[in-house]
Amino acid sequence: MSMRSRSLGVAGAFALCLAASPVTAQDAPAAALDAPTAPVAVLPVVLYTEQANVQEATDTAMAALADSVLAGKLTELLGTQLVPPARSAAAVVARHDATCSAVVACARAVARTVGARWVVLVKVSKTSNLIWLFTGQLVHVPDGRIVLDDSTELKGEPDGMVRAGTRIFAERVTRTVRAGGVTTNFPNGAPEAANTQAGSR
Repeated sequence: MSMRSRSLGVAGAFALCLAASPVTAQDAPAAALDAPTAPVAVLPVVLYTEQANVQEATDTAMAALADSVLAGKLTELLGTQLVPPARSAAAVVARHDATCSAVVACARAVARTVGARWVVLVKVSKTSNLIWLFTGQLVHVPDGRIVLDDSTELKGEPDGMVRAGTRIFAERVTRTVRAGGVTTNFPNGAPEAANTQAGSR
């Protein structure tokens, strides 16, 4: 799996620190995996706080915020290419599996149900009140290829950091989908390794 790690903080401007850690990867595919207009499903954002030094009732607001920003930004960027998020969320609920939005196999099954060729999975994890982790995957539904597997450490005021990290990932998803699944090494545009195996978070 090829994971892209970032650290995102605010000090008048955003700073991104990128590092790739290929595990099972090959060169970016020469041909697109799908049509640029292939439908995309986005699943509800998962909240993970078990490793946080302090757990608070307000933590759920961060997942809700990421969910809202992700759905809104993807709707803005992809338009009707995005399966209505409420429809995808209903398909998740219908499976009666609380972990579905964090498991690739289940996410693919949901995406097939709603007619999507791509599915987006996101998790927001709390480390402390000032450090959160945003993880996101873009999966090609037909073959289970994990094309994007991003991890972004959000440092600073949580609300602003979650918004920023979510928007950046949504934009990256859109670029990749519109390129048919061929990724580039943000921000310099060089070819990026693509994962060839399905998996779960």
